[in-house]
Amino acid sequence: MPLNRSDVVQQIAARADLTRPQADAALTALQDVLVAALADGEAVRLTGLLAVERTERAARTGRNPRTGEPLEIPAGHTVRITAGSSLKEAVKR
Repeated sequence: MPLNRSDVVQQIAARADLTRPQADAALTALQDVLVAALADGEAVRLTGLLAVERTERAARTGRNPRTGEPLEIPAGHTVRITAGSSLKEAVKR
């Protein structure tokens, strides 16, 4: 079963010797930093853990799944997350 936010906050609090509200505030701050950086087009690299960057997606032609008619999908942005070495190593175990 996946960890939810409450589980993550609880584990951060226990491992960092913080109260749950402090751990929740730290997690919220990390989220705010990631969102602000990506909105500004900046990449975020947490060495060994992960890298997060905003990428551009080109305009393309798709198909309506119901009718099969072609339709134009506009250009936009997406997020690319790359696992760092410690995450890659943890998955191998």
